[in-house]
Amino acid sequence: MTEIFQTQRLIVREWILEVDAAQAFEIYGDSEVVRFLSGKPEENEKTQRESLQRLTERYAQLNNGTGSWAIVEKQTGEIVGTILLKQLPDNQGKPTQDYEVGWHLKKAAWGKGYATEAGRGAIEYGFNILKLSVIYAVVKPENHASIRVTQRLGMIPMGRTHKYYSVELELFKLDAEHR
Repeated sequence: MTEIFQTQRLIVREWILEVDAAQAFEIYGDSEVVRFLSGKPEENEKTQRESLQRLTERYAQLNNGTGSWAIVEKQTGEIVGTILLKQLPDNQGKPTQDYEVGWHLKKAAWGKGYATEAGRGAIEYGFNILKLSVIYAVVKPENHASIRVTQRLGMIPMGRTHKYYSVELELFKLDAEHR
């Protein structure tokens, strides 16, 4: 298991395919969780494992320090969500030079501050380890909870954009020198 970073309550680590598929399915099999993400809920643990495999292989090929990682609660060892730090895709799905921080949490973990805590850790990792100068977040306009997370992270609202993921999104940014 490769640990990426820790926070006070959380360990952020790479996904372990054989072990994590069931807990990942709790996140991505839930239509309420994925309604703000592009795509549809995973059908079952098997499709979830296949998705995790594609994801881990893609980031291993990139080998640039970015990723989509499991958020593990230290106290219980339970996966409560995903934190990502990756290149934003343009409307054709090709990587841009813009990097985003994002979070997906299972319903039972909503409202506990995990997204903010993991987001803060991912931002520090991006600025200190990857030496990024700017980190963005993109949020569907109706996702008020995630917009509040960007505010708690000190991100600056930049208005709406159609530049990424082929959908209209609220764009937020944080500069390394202004954090």
